[in-house]
Amino acid sequence: MVNTILTGAVVSGSLIVAIGSQNAFLLKCGLKKQYALSVATVCFIGDILLISTGVLGVGTLLYSEPLWKDALTLFGVLFLLWYGYQSAKSAWAGASHLELEDSSINHSWIQVVLMAMAMTFLNPHVYLDTVVILGGVTASMPSSEKLWFLVGALAASAAWFYGLVFLAKKLIPVFSKQKTWIILDSVIACIMFGIAISLAHPMIVLYL
Repeated sequence: MVNTILTGAVVSGSLIVAIGSQNAFLLKCGLKKQYALSVATVCFIGDILLISTGVLGVGTLLYSEPLWKDALTLFGVLFLLWYGYQSAKSAWAGASHLELEDSSINHSWIQVVLMAMAMTFLNPHVYLDTVVILGGVTASMPSSEKLWFLVGALAASAAWFYGLVFLAKKLIPVFSKQKTWIILDSVIACIMFGIAISLAHPMIVLYL
């Protein structure tokens, strides 16, 4: 149970951190004290809906279909390997950064909330991460483990989004440093490679 919760938190957290436009918008709202809690709540509700769909919807559906389960698991493995490679490449080149200058923010509550919804639900990357990838990662898990994975994933989501709100002013100088992103990309690369190997191992043993 604990391992499954931690896996959910680590996988989900690693993917959430990478959605730069959403995080940049939330950070700037936190810095300017412009409805940051509302923005964080929109982001978190989005994750509740999308991650639940991926884990309990797509993952559960495919668990009863071995061929589709293996196909999506394989897709998940390939994506995690690619994602890990991209993170390792970014770490080596020091290419990652967080741009706040171009993140315009409107001043009314409804405009800020609508912008947060757009950042959350109109980003194809979000659907790929939360529905497809997490659905593939959990495709081979029994239903009981899926629930604990979901708990870990949503806990990481809540901790990240609300943490950004309360720590925005302290985090901006940290994430402005290239060294921070090199370390973060390196850690994410190791996590993605490790999870990809753990997912691929049962399939390798089964088919070889």
